[in-house]
Amino acid sequence: MQVTDQTGRATYWGTGRRKSSIARVRLVPGSGQMTINGKSGELYLQFNPGYLSAAKAPLESLGLENDYDVLVNAHGGGLTGQADSIRLGVARALCQLDPENRKPLKVEGYLTRDPRAKERKKYGLRKARKAPQFSKR
Repeated sequence: MQVTDQTGRATYWGTGRRKSSIARVRLVPGSGQMTINGKSGELYLQFNPGYLSAAKAPLESLGLENDYDVLVNAHGGGLTGQADSIRLGVARALCQLDPENRKPLKVEGYLTRDPRAKERKKYGLRKARKAPQFSKR
């Protein structure tokens, strides 16, 4: 959804989810800064190159990494889930920016929500699938 802020700049919203993480992403015209929960993106994602590249991948695939600031409110889960939820939120916001962006993002797989989540524990087992040690006698 496109919204204009107090300064008249267009803002594009996208929501991403992964495991138990939820990221609300805003794209604002700027210089390519990423801010997550009030901290710089590098600091929040602990300077991990895998997390950083995952979060910025949709922008880099379209060549817009230096054109928009990414403002993120992320909660739930761990850093892996949050980085992947940020990637989905950025991709959805880029579709709001220009409907022509949808096709290349879809081909790269950035618009597909990863449905994998933790499997629930079953009774009689130690975890979801791990069984107690078997004793023959």
